[in-house]
Amino acid sequence: MPFPEVPMSSSTPYYLTAGPVAARFNRIVGWLARHGVSVAGTAELSVRGRKSGQMQRLPVNPHVHAGEQYLVSARGHSQWVRNMRAAGGGELRVGRKVRTFTAVEIPDAERLPVLRTYLEKWGWEVNQYFQGVTASSSDEELLAAAPDHPVFRIAVRN
Repeated sequence: MPFPEVPMSSSTPYYLTAGPVAARFNRIVGWLARHGVSVAGTAELSVRGRKSGQMQRLPVNPHVHAGEQYLVSARGHSQWVRNMRAAGGGELRVGRKVRTFTAVEIPDAERLPVLRTYLEKWGWEVNQYFQGVTASSSDEELLAAAPDHPVFRIAVRN
């Protein structure tokens, strides 16, 4: 596994930290999105920090399933996920185009079709964070992985 895993207890949510190469790659992809270049559909997410109150930025892979837009956390219960839960929304940016949105986390039981199509599109980039679960995994395997990968349905306001 290319990224170090944060030590977990049975009560600690899954979260995989980015190693130095992934962190640098994310900075580059975020910079590109901020300057109008979307790599395979990426955008820069800005979400208000739950403690600092400052906008936190990172690249994400917005995903469309059944006509609705979603954000999936491949790395688990990361800081942006915790901030999104507190803020209830944020902004997606590609160049000068900024889309403000509200977000609602969907329950684990409803994540199956979203996770499957997300892995079909983005698996080449994120499979390493899903601990062997892929788009072709069984429904049971995807449902077992669902609690480790928060999914937010987003509604763009502008």
